[in-house]
Amino acid sequence: MYQFRNGVELINLCKQYEVDICELMLRCEMEESGWPRQQIWDVMENNLQVMQDAIINGLSPNLKSAGGLIGGNANRMRLRQEQENLCGKTMLKVIAYALAVSEFNASMGKIVAAPTAGASGILPGIIVALMEDKNYTREDGVKALFAAGAIGKIIATNATLSGAEGGCQAECGSAAAMAAAAAVYLEGGDVETSLEAAAIALKGLLGLVCDPVAGLVEVPCSKRNGTVAANALASADMALAGIKSYIPFDEVVDAMYRIGRLMSADLRETAAGGCAITPTALRYAEQALTANNPKLL
Repeated sequence: MYQFRNGVELINLCKQYEVDICELMLRCEMEESGWPRQQIWDVMENNLQVMQDAIINGLSPNLKSAGGLIGGNANRMRLRQEQENLCGKTMLKVIAYALAVSEFNASMGKIVAAPTAGASGILPGIIVALMEDKNYTREDGVKALFAAGAIGKIIATNATLSGAEGGCQAECGSAAAMAAAAAVYLEGGDVETSLEAAAIALKGLLGLVCDPVAGLVEVPCSKRNGTVAANALASADMALAGIKSYIPFDEVVDAMYRIGRLMSADLRETAAGGCAITPTALRYAEQALTANNPKLL
């Protein structure tokens, strides 16, 4: 009754039952899981709490990732908010929070895969920053996560969320689409506008490769969370301004999947291409391998 496979069906169901994207997603989950409404809500509210905790922990100036490649960058961006800057307070907060979650993940902290660990900073970065700067309630934040979940469901159904299958466009790209839709929802936009924002965000990241240095989800992954979060927020504002994607969301998702299938395996999380095979990256990988395998000395 409430199940949907694509954006067109999502829009039609929202209109048929006269509900917003959050409510439709909640009913869809209730129908699919058999869980009562409150239990599903509680799970999502706990997800929001984990996201907020990851941001707090990730903002520590003393944080260091397991591979030693990142740590403290979120705090640097937090401090940048207090100075003359180019992006403005809210955008810098979004970037700082996205970096915080990503760095906390790389230091083996507890995060919510949204939709993956490698892209885990983008959605919380936007939702938590907007909750703080625009005084949205905790209930609003949970609802925004359900809105994001509807977008993630469509991408997972029709394409992929896996960097190993579709490159980083499937991870950070999907997260950007989810976050852009959530931001539109928080701002009172309707389901059509959320899908326009999701399409604009994902369209701008088509072809993004997955190229983790030494196979670690640190470089370029963490800073990519920050830049992609900025993409998502900009996409939401474009959609809210009435700008259309022109290419419908469902077609952008199809394009992303086709691009992923065309990608060389070297560009899909194997650390065999892209940034992962630059001279600097290869030197680090060799040093890390030697350090972790004394017999190689």
